[in-house]
Amino acid sequence: MLRKILMSTVIVFGAMGTASAADLPSTKAPPAYIPPPPLFTWTGVYVGGQIGYMWGNPSPYGYTERGVVGGAHAGYNYQVGQFVAGLEGDVNGSSYNGGFGGYSTNENIDGSIRGRIGMAWDRLLLYATGGAAFAGITNDYLGTSISHTRVGWTIGGGVEYALDNNWSVRAEYRYTDYGTYYDFPAGVAAYNHDNDNRVQIGFSYKFDMFAPPGPVVAKY
Repeated sequence: MLRKILMSTVIVFGAMGTASAADLPSTKAPPAYIPPPPLFTWTGVYVGGQIGYMWGNPSPYGYTERGVVGGAHAGYNYQVGQFVAGLEGDVNGSSYNGGFGGYSTNENIDGSIRGRIGMAWDRLLLYATGGAAFAGITNDYLGTSISHTRVGWTIGGGVEYALDNNWSVRAEYRYTDYGTYYDFPAGVAAYNHDNDNRVQIGFSYKFDMFAPPGPVVAKY
């Protein structure tokens, strides 16, 4: 009988000790917090550069102008859902020229201010672009050079892919038209209509400081 009482007492105190240990605070460290990767967005200010090839057939003379073009661009995009809209400006230098006989044309600088609209599939952006264009054009007539700053329009489109949250690469085509005008070398009217096509590749860097904040995630 005494033995049974002692065994029961041991079992009761053992159970009480186990319950007390379970009530003690755990000394195990909480799991490390790993923040989620930032969500990608096309929204933000960006700068970059481009290089490409230009060609054209200014009427009415029928010869081909061609040359290499390259420069820099800057802009801003804003994304809502899949829709992306923005504004971009660029400035380029080029070797674009051509001529026949004693007549030649040289377009050594050009630029544009354009809107951009497009649809994004995560890091892939397909866009159209268009706006105002300007160029410095020099026409030479048998040694008589006449220079102009022409204002026209440009339209085109392209594809851009974001390599990460900051860097992206692009390929683009644009057509540009600077309209019709006349020169009067030696008192003779000379008709001109300058235009060009261009294909170019480029890169951009988007600044995080101008992008919208990411979603707030609670820490536990």
